[in-house]
Amino acid sequence: MYRYETHLHTIEGSACGFTHGVDYPAIYKERGYDGIFITDHFFHGNTRPSRELPWPEYVDAYMKGYEEAKRAGDHIGFKVFFGIEENFEGDEFLIYGVGREFLLEHPTIPHWTREEMIKWVHEAGGAVMQAHPFRDRDYIKKIHLYPEDIEGIEGINTANTANDNLAALCYALHFGLMIQAGSDTHHTSMISDMNGGILYDTPIESEKDFADRLLKQERPKIFFNEELFKDMKGINIKLPVEIRRNGHWEDMDVAEIMTWVKEAGAAGNDKAGQPEGIVAEIVAKLKA
Repeated sequence: MYRYETHLHTIEGSACGFTHGVDYPAIYKERGYDGIFITDHFFHGNTRPSRELPWPEYVDAYMKGYEEAKRAGDHIGFKVFFGIEENFEGDEFLIYGVGREFLLEHPTIPHWTREEMIKWVHEAGGAVMQAHPFRDRDYIKKIHLYPEDIEGIEGINTANTANDNLAALCYALHFGLMIQAGSDTHHTSMISDMNGGILYDTPIESEKDFADRLLKQERPKIFFNEELFKDMKGINIKLPVEIRRNGHWEDMDVAEIMTWVKEAGAAGNDKAGQPEGIVAEIVAKLKA
């Protein structure tokens, strides 16, 4: 099996990044990975380059972390792939299969909507996965769920809480969404036995190869450390939730989400009334 990190940030491209792209390949190779995707925060997210730069200069600055990581990876025979993480009102999407040419050809990207992003990426042969859909952070005011038009979700993000991850898994199981895992690494200190990622029987050859697999719903196996869910017995959704159905956004009652949780065999927020082992049961459905 070939092992890949799908979600990784550099200091060059992400304002919240702490590690230079050049420093990642050797560490991940030593830990048994076959490749990594650099997915720095893009224009609407926590991006590092100044948004005041002319568009070609912004693209150059944005891609620097990836390009340095790619050179370092090539030097040691380790695959480094380009990806993007874009933000809309706190919900974020991982984009695979497009590169510099795509970015330069779309100078109106600073004004794109979610729908335009998905349309343009798909037209270019790229794929879109929603990152950590149930993330609960102080900068997020509402959870936006997007089960339509994209390839799947990041069901396991090892930088997220167990609550957020388990809610995402129940959501994915309800809608039959493709699931991937990633570590959302921002610093080499975050690389540990607690990380997650994806597995394929054959090596990923390029960004386009990976995007093609996602577009064809060639679902990867996922790996993660079950200690992520240690002692957890329930799910609690505190933020308001909105979902896009049939091309329209609508508010959701959290009670509907709890029906997905029960379907998946996980616990609701009434922990005292739930049987033991429910988290282990849902995790067992997803382990590679």
